[in-house]
Amino acid sequence: MLESKSKWKYSEANKESVEFDADSLELSSTVKRLLLQRGITSTEEARQFLSPDIKNLHDPLRIAAIEAASERVHNAVAANEKILVYGDYDADGVSSTTVMIKALEEIGAICDYYIPNRFTEGYGPNEAAFRTAAEQGYTLIITVDTGIASVHEAAIAKELGIDLIITDHHEPQEELPECFCILHPKCSPEYPFQELAGVGVAFKFAQVLLGYFPKHLLEFAAIGTIADLVPLVDENRVLAFYGLHALTISNNPGIKALKRLCNIEGNVSEEDVGFSIGPRINAVGRLQDADLAVQLLLTDNMETAQDIAEEIDQINQQRKKIVNDIVIEAESVIQSSKEHGVIIAAKEGWNEGVLGIVASKLVRKYDRPAIVLTIKPETGVVKGSARSIPAFDFFRNCMKIRELFTHFGGHAQAAGMTFPIENLAAVQEKLDMFIHEELSEADYKQELLISAELTMDQVSEDLVTEIEKLAPFGMKNPKPIFQLKEIPADARIIGSAKNHLKLQFRSQGTLLDGIGFGLGELHKYISPQTALTVAGELGVNEWNGNRKVQMMVQDMRIDEWQLFDYRGKRMESITPDWNGRELIVGSGDEIHAGVDQVSYGDPIESLEKKDILYLYDLPSNLDVLKDIIQKVKPVNIYACFHLEDSAYLSAFPAREEFIWFYALVRKRKVIDMKSEMNAILTHKGWNRDKVIFISKVFFELGFVKIDNGIIEAVANPARKDLQDSLSYQERLQKAAIEKRLYYSNYDELKEWFSSCMDYLGNPKEEAVNGL
Repeated sequence: MLESKSKWKYSEANKESVEFDADSLELSSTVKRLLLQRGITSTEEARQFLSPDIKNLHDPLRIAAIEAASERVHNAVAANEKILVYGDYDADGVSSTTVMIKALEEIGAICDYYIPNRFTEGYGPNEAAFRTAAEQGYTLIITVDTGIASVHEAAIAKELGIDLIITDHHEPQEELPECFCILHPKCSPEYPFQELAGVGVAFKFAQVLLGYFPKHLLEFAAIGTIADLVPLVDENRVLAFYGLHALTISNNPGIKALKRLCNIEGNVSEEDVGFSIGPRINAVGRLQDADLAVQLLLTDNMETAQDIAEEIDQINQQRKKIVNDIVIEAESVIQSSKEHGVIIAAKEGWNEGVLGIVASKLVRKYDRPAIVLTIKPETGVVKGSARSIPAFDFFRNCMKIRELFTHFGGHAQAAGMTFPIENLAAVQEKLDMFIHEELSEADYKQELLISAELTMDQVSEDLVTEIEKLAPFGMKNPKPIFQLKEIPADARIIGSAKNHLKLQFRSQGTLLDGIGFGLGELHKYISPQTALTVAGELGVNEWNGNRKVQMMVQDMRIDEWQLFDYRGKRMESITPDWNGRELIVGSGDEIHAGVDQVSYGDPIESLEKKDILYLYDLPSNLDVLKDIIQKVKPVNIYACFHLEDSAYLSAFPAREEFIWFYALVRKRKVIDMKSEMNAILTHKGWNRDKVIFISKVFFELGFVKIDNGIIEAVANPARKDLQDSLSYQERLQKAAIEKRLYYSNYDELKEWFSSCMDYLGNPKEEAVNGL
């Protein structure tokens, strides 16, 4: 057996009565179920989901105060006022800034943009920046993707005579800023959709400012919407769907340069944005001033765009190295704090721009929420980012201790914060208390949402094509993960570092490859002819013109007990680490130092349950081994038997050979084996061991006396059978045990062990003479 790394949850389709006609849409039952899981219960809803339409976007005028905001901007344009767009340094903030600047320039505004430096100014509007804007003559500031928590800064703007329009999508806190107006879906009771990204709100504002639907801005809306991980449903799905098409045919020099650099050809997918375009744009703001990223999207010059794109790519490579270095350092810090429910790692000198990425990596490795902070001794504060597990709402729990933070904001699964270093222990204590009160041990595991179980006959390229109609995938519209249970025809490790798992499944003409990146370590836990339950995404791998369906395996488990057959093999090859859940029977201490170990003669009353049983020595009685198995109750057995002298392969003396030797002794009365052994061996073609064994059997039966190599016949011995000799019985039993445990094939050995494991519900096999 093998536990999955994640906690598998299973999606349930809407169980209400539905009017969903899958046949009219020519959908398979699998895709119909996927639609139902997304709350799509009618044919019309399915049509709208599978074929998103711009006409289904909501009227932006339903956003509270948007008309007043538009009027204020147009008045500013008419009066030649200077307008400042105040953005954020992530991909959503950069794309929001781009959308707003392009819209303002189109209506003739005198405008510029400002993005704060993450390191010197931190997140969001700040007083110094507002005062500088006032000195430079700006009378209107529009924030994009930021500002909803800027109560103090809004007061400063008012004091300076600057009208402040806040457009944001982050969680509103208890007190809202007092400003000219706030454009925020969650502050707009009449607006039907509250999950727009920052760029989505900016796009809506641009639409009102321009007076028409700005298709030319859709490509930027797609970048921010996908990169910011907002739910890809409702309006976000429409914006992402059409925005990806706009990215595919884009003539924007910056976009074209990025696509060329990322080797993106053909249709741009959400994965291209999420894993290639978005991270490069984000990297700039993580390591330096994000202005460079805005310049890339705003420039009209192809050569300039190419130069900027290459510079951004170099910054991204630098970002990756910094992340890896900090992860290594953070892990060393964490080793001393394993008892905490929430990981907090803090160190002076860590680059605050990448701490969110580091926190995400720690969450995936340790299955606990993580806060990663950089210590700033000159100001006495710590600053950083947090990422959480699905079962723990970071925003809600941190708001319970809001007084400990100087700055705090974010979402349920991600947050940013600054607080005095002396509050570090209190933050740790409070969050540990909250998480221990809320969660059980099982809740810490990362969740893997299984959309459906498939059989091999359901897997086809047509199914993959049909599933792709549900794209773009993202939050609340996840790429489906399917479960499949099958015995692999082949399982091996691949890659230069031997860290990836390659599986192949075959059934009735259907072939499915499975690739588990980073799962190579699981190969040693897979025993032969064992069904694997794998979970992953389906896709098509095309190579050299050949197309094959494959599964990107994300996790796997084994539901049945396993036998690992290492009989006669070098013990050094047995290297799995079961973390102290194993027991050794026999002499395997040189391979598993420090692991619990017993011999067959030891009492077993004190033995505890162990998941893994290593068997190095053959027992002298199978009942003894069976008792150990039933006491320990293993779910994985490693047969590591090794034989130096085999009773089974040594010829057992025939009855006629016993008769001949006894007749010789009776005839001669006395035989001196020291002088006559060689003559007997030559005459009969026997070996010395056979003669010694026969002599020992007759001695035990009382047929002969043996003294210092002299064999003497006993007159008138009692009648006994050869079976009455203990040595004879032991030799028979040893050979039978070897045959059963050592020379049997894999299936026979597994069947015998199964007969011992009635605690797993296997039928018992009747034992005969302990065999």
